[in-house]
Amino acid sequence: MAFQTEIVKWYLNHKRDLPWRGTTDAYVIWLSEIILQQTRVEQGLPYFNRFLENYPTVTAFAAATETQILKLWQGLGYYSRGRNMLYTAKQIQEVYDGKFPTKYDDLIRLKGIGDYTAAAISSFSSNEMKAVLDGNVFRVLSRYFGIETPINSPAGKKQFIELAQNLIAGQEPSVYNQAIMEFGALHCKPKSPACESCPVQSDCFARKNDLVNTLPVKEKKLKKRTRYFNYLVCFNGDEILVNKRNPGDIWQELYDFPLIETDDNYLEAQEQFLTILKNNFGDTCTITPLEQKKHLLTHQTIYVQFFALDNYIINFNQNAEIKWVSLSELDELPQPKVITNFISSYSVN
Repeated sequence: MAFQTEIVKWYLNHKRDLPWRGTTDAYVIWLSEIILQQTRVEQGLPYFNRFLENYPTVTAFAAATETQILKLWQGLGYYSRGRNMLYTAKQIQEVYDGKFPTKYDDLIRLKGIGDYTAAAISSFSSNEMKAVLDGNVFRVLSRYFGIETPINSPAGKKQFIELAQNLIAGQEPSVYNQAIMEFGALHCKPKSPACESCPVQSDCFARKNDLVNTLPVKEKKLKKRTRYFNYLVCFNGDEILVNKRNPGDIWQELYDFPLIETDDNYLEAQEQFLTILKNNFGDTCTITPLEQKKHLLTHQTIYVQFFALDNYIINFNQNAEIKWVSLSELDELPQPKVITNFISSYSVN
């Protein structure tokens, strides 16, 4: 009990003033939790404010279009989160008459809501006795209790769930869950944790055994995939040619430019590149290399090359969703960050 008491005491003295704290509105909590998945608070906060301003209720959110949600989401990455949110909002509108559920067993059935998010929403909105387990909590528990089982293994997840649920017993779930998450985010950080001023340092296994930089343990991730994207920038007066990306790949339903993906950079894969280029834009087309970018995603590294295209004849297959739009129309469409950045630099130049 001393561990939980000290963590809560630390939290009450050091917690950040965040707009989703102090509310029991499950919709607001859900909005913050989904936006902050894979996102730092500093980056996610403006998005949270914009979403809440545009869609103050789950009913308002459910009435939005996918294009509107993805445009507002633009720049956050992991766009499936935005699509799942829209699906869930519509589901809540239809099944729960627009009243956001607050019980874990109801929440876990909703699209895009896993164990952690269901535990967070249920404990924060209705004080349900469900322990949260995010990266911050895994780190605190692993270090303090000396757990070396990989946190991303089935055995590790089971072990941590049992421990976390035991620790929350007898606590006020809303306060304790936020306390241990905040402690991991601000104090027991991945790098350079503040061990000297830690309120539970005397019983911390990692500190006593010089394992602070070793715990928690993770199983090795799969090797990143490397891809080569060659974007073709085509103007027709004040209009630009854009492509709506298909399902089944990154950035689905977002808009980029006509794309030739090659097995290597376009110089090393020149024959492949030129064959696809001429098949889609005619034998007379010419290209001028523009800027190059390296774009990092969680599981992919993408090398991007932009080309200006001239003297072309468009001959895309019927599956390609390409169209001409003005730059102002393009500004209203959701785009991958790499496209947004290119357009911004192009406009400046």
